[in-house]
Amino acid sequence: MSLNRSEKHAVVEEVTALAAKAQTLVMAEYRGITVADMTKLRVAARGAGVDLSVLKNTLARRAVAGSQFEVIGDQMTGPLIYGFSVDAVAAAKVVADFAKTNDKLVIRGGAFAGKALDVNGVKQLANIPSKEVLLAQLCGLLMSPISRTAVVLGALAKKREEPAAQTEEPAAA
Repeated sequence: MSLNRSEKHAVVEEVTALAAKAQTLVMAEYRGITVADMTKLRVAARGAGVDLSVLKNTLARRAVAGSQFEVIGDQMTGPLIYGFSVDAVAAAKVVADFAKTNDKLVIRGGAFAGKALDVNGVKQLANIPSKEVLLAQLCGLLMSPISRTAVVLGALAKKREEPAAQTEEPAAA
């Protein structure tokens, strides 16, 4: 069923708003995927904060025109699902993880920070730890010198207490 002009305009506006907020766009070909599998993909995407859309490619090209995702406009051909995410790695991670278990979903490419990504680029982006994990690693690195200093100071304090305790014991006897 084709869309009328006003519906097409609404779709383009909605996708333009998604593209304006998003950091990453991932495209994947979904030919042959069952409805149940597509539902699983959408649920996983929704949980990760990724907006998945099946769009007409001409409307997708119009929506990303003038945005950082315009660089992949020429790759928008065939039956594609588009994943937009505000988190830099979320869309790539969701699509790549699903593609590992479902061979009918074929990653076609994507864009991040105004640069086009090929299939390997999307997979590399998907392998980057999430923001929360990176923040936890950073906190661990920042806490490491502090905890080491505390251990050393504790050992010094204990060492100073030992000779004092040894000198007090013979005097008490």
